[in-house]
Amino acid sequence: MRLIPVVIGSIFVMLVACGNHGQGQGQGQGQGQGDGGSDGCIGLQCNVVNCQAKNKPDTQISGTVFAPNGTLPLFGINVYVPNTDPGPFVDGAQCARCANLPGDPIAATISDATGRFLLTGVPSGDNIPLVITSGKWRRRLVIPHVEACTAHALSPVDTALPRDRTQGDIPRIAITTGLADSLECLVRKLGIADSEITTDHGTGHVHLYAGNGGKDRFKFGFPGGSEQRFTAAQALWGNLDKMKQYDIVMFSCEGASYASEKPQAAMNAVKAYADLGGRLFASHWHNVWIEGAFESGQTQRPAVWPLIADWTNNEDELVKNSSSLIDESANPKGQSFASWMLNVGGSMVRDQIVLQNESTSTSTGRSTCSSVKPEHAERWVYLPDQGGGTQNFQFTTPNEAAEDQRCGKVVFSDMHVSGTSGAGVYPDSCGPSNQLTPQEKALAFMFFDIASCVGELL
Repeated sequence: MRLIPVVIGSIFVMLVACGNHGQGQGQGQGQGQGDGGSDGCIGLQCNVVNCQAKNKPDTQISGTVFAPNGTLPLFGINVYVPNTDPGPFVDGAQCARCANLPGDPIAATISDATGRFLLTGVPSGDNIPLVITSGKWRRRLVIPHVEACTAHALSPVDTALPRDRTQGDIPRIAITTGLADSLECLVRKLGIADSEITTDHGTGHVHLYAGNGGKDRFKFGFPGGSEQRFTAAQALWGNLDKMKQYDIVMFSCEGASYASEKPQAAMNAVKAYADLGGRLFASHWHNVWIEGAFESGQTQRPAVWPLIADWTNNEDELVKNSSSLIDESANPKGQSFASWMLNVGGSMVRDQIVLQNESTSTSTGRSTCSSVKPEHAERWVYLPDQGGGTQNFQFTTPNEAAEDQRCGKVVFSDMHVSGTSGAGVYPDSCGPSNQLTPQEKALAFMFFDIASCVGELL
């Protein structure tokens, strides 16, 4: 069976009649139990056959959702059959909490900790649409034929999130480079196509900016043009209008806080970006955006998120092969995270993440955060041998608002991408390996999770 990728929304309109019925939620819940034309059904609802009345199994569609690289299965991705055109996404950050999935789902589910999904009670017939999505990641397919009361397994080739815009929708992402971390290398390992990675003057959906001590240019000929230099990171985080163009902004650790390059106006702009619905992923010394300026000899500036965490700002590197623990009790996704890490080989023992760095005697983990305040943030990963120091946490924004008024997300991580940081030309300085280390798999989970909506689907 060969699936037809759909990028143009109008194709869905041609396939199904418009309606405002059927908001299937949960594991394979279907709507419209007609036997091909029952009264009251609309569009593809009329193609949902009552297989139980025929003493046959339900019509099913199953598969596994993968990252764009096609090898890393993903948890928590929405999969559904729409009854109407889901419509286009609006570019850039905006406050949009979880609501109904667009397109009047007939059957809907989410991928589990193995990446698997199962839709039951789906319509049968020709040209059945399928949507795989989380936040502004979205792949839209048309299944040429679904036989009633039969199980249909989809090929992994068809169920990966898009590598580029020829395969579907990709969030707009800005990444700053740094001396001590390289989140720009992580997204390439996760399978985002080189054609989508450009400067802010390019046409890609992922734009790279030069942070202190990090990569500042593409190699000659990547991905087909002359050597291009990155715009300075200060031009991104110092400009709210610039950040608003992106769904996700990621700051790679620079080896120090460099508070003098992050004035109060920039700190206020970063908070405003997250508060209006943006997604911020901050690595290690970018705790300055949360904690406030703390460098000696610098003008001290107050924290813009003072209620989130307590900090040690410990500069000591952890011993090589130190282990972090996943918090299954305080984090609502902790159990799924722990199960997923086992399934993808990120943990050999449940809850344990070994912080590997093959090239040095130290690990890629740090301990700058002593604890988070549970009424304001979720602890994801902590260090059992460092007084319970928090390695990764997440909170929603505006954090001072009621929970049902929040629509942005901030992730902080003391874990680093392994062995690829510092100056050089991109992507050569990322190294030849596309294999993900255990901590990179943990960061991948949080990378795809941060794109998802805030709140619960209705």
